[in-house]
Amino acid sequence: MNHAALGRACATSIAQAFLPSRWHYFYARAKLRSDPLYPGVIEALRDSDAPLLDIGCGIGLLAHALRGAGLALPYVGVDNDAGKIAHAQRAALAAELQAVDFQSRDAAAGLPAHHGSVAILDVLQYVEPHAQGALLDAAIGMLTPGAKLVIRTGLEDGSRRAWMTRAGDSVGRWLGWMNAGPKRYPDADALRARFDAAGLHCEFGPLYGRTPFNNWRVVATRPA
Repeated sequence: MNHAALGRACATSIAQAFLPSRWHYFYARAKLRSDPLYPGVIEALRDSDAPLLDIGCGIGLLAHALRGAGLALPYVGVDNDAGKIAHAQRAALAAELQAVDFQSRDAAAGLPAHHGSVAILDVLQYVEPHAQGALLDAAIGMLTPGAKLVIRTGLEDGSRRAWMTRAGDSVGRWLGWMNAGPKRYPDADALRARFDAAGLHCEFGPLYGRTPFNNWRVVATRPA
């Protein structure tokens, strides 16, 4: 399993909602055209209509990708970067996205009440090691029967891709796109053990496409 990124027409259409900010327009278009994240998450959620909480949503690209793929599940995105949330709100309004809400919120200080599916995409490595387990447990507790916890994360496996992932995340912090640097990348066996203990069905698969990074999709499903 490794997905292609979104097509040019779809990526450009979504990116136009972020104008007049040229920076966010070009960022969104490049991200959607190069990263297989969004098709991978769409595939994971296509057979579910459970409401989705997107933890660390950034400027809200996942909401646009879901709607573009015909997935109408209710969506709430939270991020601790108020500036990104402001851009997400403006773009969602410009694109006339329905049943979408964005909130500026620090997950470490508490998450909104939610029952359904949860997405944690490229976030875990920025969470302090002692808080990663608490965040995962909170997300697991939100899952309703048939709902899914969808994670995209780098894994600490000693590979060259793992080194490239850490370097890329550090550059993102240096450039100011991320407001924190990477702390610790999860261990695959530890994740499996946590999900098994919670009675979830778990699947791992690579989700790095043509990028050099060690990104994996993890889908943990609450049995119906």
